[in-house]
Amino acid sequence: MTQEPATSSDDMPDWCGCGTPPRIIVIGTPGRQRVQAAWKRLRPVITAHATLIAEDFEFSHQFTGDDADLVIVLGGDGSILQSARQMGNHQAPVLGVNCGHLGFLAALSPEDFLNAWPKVCHGDFSVIDHLMLQVQLVRGDEVIAEQLALNEAAVMAGPPFSILDIDLYADGDLATQYRCDGLIIATPVGSTAHSLSAGGPILRRQLQAFVISPISPHTLTYRPLVDSADTQLELAVTEPHATTSIVVDGRILGSLESGDRIRVHRAPVSFRMLSVPGQNDYRTLREKLGWGGSMELRR
Repeated sequence: MTQEPATSSDDMPDWCGCGTPPRIIVIGTPGRQRVQAAWKRLRPVITAHATLIAEDFEFSHQFTGDDADLVIVLGGDGSILQSARQMGNHQAPVLGVNCGHLGFLAALSPEDFLNAWPKVCHGDFSVIDHLMLQVQLVRGDEVIAEQLALNEAAVMAGPPFSILDIDLYADGDLATQYRCDGLIIATPVGSTAHSLSAGGPILRRQLQAFVISPISPHTLTYRPLVDSADTQLELAVTEPHATTSIVVDGRILGSLESGDRIRVHRAPVSFRMLSVPGQNDYRTLREKLGWGGSMELRR
């Protein structure tokens, strides 16, 4: 991973009025041919207007908090989630380039990026903070595992896949006991992921709220619930199976035992994404979810 200075020029972009070009770290999905092809195409354009601090195609860069002005992620939404995990408490603004399929978060195609990049380098963008979750698995009085989440935290039953009893506490008070196959607590970003497939609502990404969605609830009166992001949530599974787990952004944080508690609350950091002219949430939903119908919508 080598550092390359940007090409000197009298009209060199002035990143955010700070007198220097942006310092860039590029992260890409390992072993993906489409990612490597996109990087070969985009690299000369990026390095012509920026200082390339590191190329990371192994998800191995250790972020310190002051090593980059911008992180460019090549891949799909899974790569965006990985970059959020990798940055941890040192979140830098992210610009995602979609080299995958659906791409809610990595919304720019390589062609869109080529058009947007000169504008970005001259400061024509905004940075939007997205809510993240702090998820803790507590056993006794000890936090035995914790992780930041950009999409969701989910209690998953596991084999034999029988119904679970899950107690939900909000700010220390018992809210309800769900009888269901699992429970999802999602951010607005995650509202278009697992929560959506479980019947949850779609939230605008800038909202400061959680979505609580039961998976296949035993009683149909259990509906998805939207609550303030400042609410302190806690979950307890009365009789977990041997394989019942808490899953954070698609990765198992830990297996649950009787008496364990799962704490979910607003993380101390936000996931920061660049928004460039022409991007907006409704356009993304129209294009990714096929909302166009028979209407011919002007872009």
